[in-house]
Amino acid sequence: MRDEILKLEEQSVALEPSPILRKEWTDSVNQYANDFIDNIETTPAYVISEENGRALLNHDFRESGTAIDDVLKILKENVDSIGLNPASGGHLGYIPGGGIYSTALGDFLAAVTNRYAGIFYGGPGAVRIENQLIRWMNGLIGYPSGSLGNLTSGGSIANLIAIVTARDKKQLRARDVENAVIYLTEQVHHCVQKAIRIAGLNESVIRYIPMDSEYKMSAEALAKQVEIDRGSGLKPFLVVGSAGTTDAGAVDPLDAIADIAEANDMWFHVDAAYGGFFILVESLKEKFKGVERSDSLAIDPHKGLFLSYGLGAVLIKDVKAQFESHYYKASYMQDTLGINEELSPADLSPELTKHFRGLRLWLSLHLFGLEPFRACLEEKYLLCRYFYEEIQKIGFEVGPLPQLSVCMYRYHPKSGDVNEFNLKLVEFVKEDGRVFISSTNLNGVTWLRLAVLSFRTRLKTIDILLEVLKDGVNHLEDKK
Repeated sequence: MRDEILKLEEQSVALEPSPILRKEWTDSVNQYANDFIDNIETTPAYVISEENGRALLNHDFRESGTAIDDVLKILKENVDSIGLNPASGGHLGYIPGGGIYSTALGDFLAAVTNRYAGIFYGGPGAVRIENQLIRWMNGLIGYPSGSLGNLTSGGSIANLIAIVTARDKKQLRARDVENAVIYLTEQVHHCVQKAIRIAGLNESVIRYIPMDSEYKMSAEALAKQVEIDRGSGLKPFLVVGSAGTTDAGAVDPLDAIADIAEANDMWFHVDAAYGGFFILVESLKEKFKGVERSDSLAIDPHKGLFLSYGLGAVLIKDVKAQFESHYYKASYMQDTLGINEELSPADLSPELTKHFRGLRLWLSLHLFGLEPFRACLEEKYLLCRYFYEEIQKIGFEVGPLPQLSVCMYRYHPKSGDVNEFNLKLVEFVKEDGRVFISSTNLNGVTWLRLAVLSFRTRLKTIDILLEVLKDGVNHLEDKK
């Protein structure tokens, strides 16, 4: 058996590349990354492709390896040169992600060292870093000392953790679900609705509260509906507010919602995945008044702090409730018991094994400090306001005054269907490729959306969009 093991060792040792090979691979990847960043200004934000990376299927995995430059060529041609380029400053659709360079450095170090960030016993330093980051975010929001939460892959899991915690804290059993009432608006992100379903609450009574002209929840309508439901023998259980909706960037009246939640013993959760970090901007803090009174909150550093995709967070005041919802004792983990200087992320979320995802944020905050993040957020807010003013000068209708960095707008052609015209305008922008926009449909009306959150989006980017939209209108009108 020893001989057999040693023979296999001769093959398996290839998984530990020599220093020379490591340098070759690292140099090639570093060159690829630098070329990507150095050319980002002239790289299209969107590339239409008939193949859509289909050639990837021609490259099967083989018994022997492939040269690094050949692998990177496959990647460039079939992944990084087609479709949407989320790293581009021209990405002005949906809610853009970030991609600041320090994200890659943090992830590189986390992957090489492979620190386990799930259990304090196994990775005390890694867990301290992640909990330190969560406490810092709690402080930004105004949650009291002792609050915690979890670093997640994004807003979807963050919202799920919060809703499961709320369900258990309010002691909802299967027999109670049909009488439990959840309040939200039609502007709430669909991942909240997914979380409700996954948490086993899909048979609850779901109330969609009316909104005002700015797509904010009506606190008055919420209060009336809660009163009606109580009078009908139902159990108001959960209200979900938004601090930055995807469609319109709306911030609900959080303080008024908190009053209603407290008066009716409801769990108040805020989805601030997109908008939460705008609280760093002094002139925008007032919009978030009352957020500190919520019970839980979802917020995404990979949006508002411009990190690459893969880092969200849930913040929860009642850590005991969060722990009781997610903790599980396993016999093989007995060695970890009793070592509890810090709560372990694995005891506060569905995840056990997880990437040390907090290192990317910890490293970034130390390398840059807070000032450029705050300035970048304010810049994006002002760019949106600038667009809001300028787009009207070329004949576009606009939606509500932007509250954060999302603007809704549309064009009324001289003749023909308005919705169809605006969808064609989206296609025109995509074909141009320099910038990328998206659309939405509210009450049967198609709106175009500007979402400014890429850290690379500058004033010249917005000017390009205005130019393309003007050209698009002229082109489409001339075709009639």
